[in-house]
Amino acid sequence: MKNIIIGIDISSKTLDICIKEESINYISIKNNLQDIKRFLKRYSKENVIIAMENTGRYNWNLFEVLEKFNFKVYVISALHIKKSIGLVRGKNDKIDAFRICNFIEKNYQENREWKPSSCSIKKIKILLTERASRIKIKKQLMVQQHDYKLMKNIGLDKQLKDLNTKLLKNIEVQIKIIENDIENIIHNEENLNQQQKLIKSVPGVGQVLSWTLLSKTEGFTAITDPRKMACYSGVVPFDFQSGTSLKRRPGVSMLADKNLKTILHLAAMSAIRSDNDLRTYYIRKVDEGKNKMSVLNAVRNKIIHRVFAVIKNQIPYQKDLVLS
Repeated sequence: MKNIIIGIDISSKTLDICIKEESINYISIKNNLQDIKRFLKRYSKENVIIAMENTGRYNWNLFEVLEKFNFKVYVISALHIKKSIGLVRGKNDKIDAFRICNFIEKNYQENREWKPSSCSIKKIKILLTERASRIKIKKQLMVQQHDYKLMKNIGLDKQLKDLNTKLLKNIEVQIKIIENDIENIIHNEENLNQQQKLIKSVPGVGQVLSWTLLSKTEGFTAITDPRKMACYSGVVPFDFQSGTSLKRRPGVSMLADKNLKTILHLAAMSAIRSDNDLRTYYIRKVDEGKNKMSVLNAVRNKIIHRVFAVIKNQIPYQKDLVLS
């Protein structure tokens, strides 16, 4: 039976859909559970491949309905699609749906199929998004604190600073509540609780990195290879060479999860400040004349490999223990 290819462009209120069967058809539906279920039900007995971009919370209704069907589903990076289609002109929701449809028809065998997350992982992902949003607001408020002294001449500095301070305290309380909720979810899930204990035994790995790794890897089920995780995190150097005219030293790619890379950087900085083998490695390489940032990037890579090793071996990290 021939595959039916469906590309979906997602927005907050609507889904623009391109359906490729014998011919190409377009349809637009509301982004709600009832309309999505009604649309997908007509294909319940067909071989269907569905693709969409990752748009965060706008995907949630679609994900919830797709869990009830046995379709092949792919969630594709918008940048991946953009880089694959070459030079193009024009853009609208209908064209985007068509491009997603074309992309997945050619490349579905090379992409990882989407699988529903467990309830606990879903909650952690949502709470991490909410935490990140509040941390962003907190940073903006802290920047404003420094600007209020410029308003001293007009007598607004003290009033605005007091309001800002109250808001900051409120945001900090909310962040703490969210963090406690994440910890409670992990503590109440035996498997996640055990995984967190194992990965936090690795030097530099704290709460935030443990939460992020658990969510990104779906509890180490979606990503099981440390090399893939290192590549996803943007800590793997790639060659830049073509013939004899173009040759640069290897460098990391900009196509990475920036948030995860930042958290890994903080973990690496924490690791090299304490007494462990990663600090010994860092000092030795710097003394050999290696670039400090290159060595720090190698430490980030080593943290990822150690995390996956303790998960694989189910043994907490020990300085003198060689893990496979």
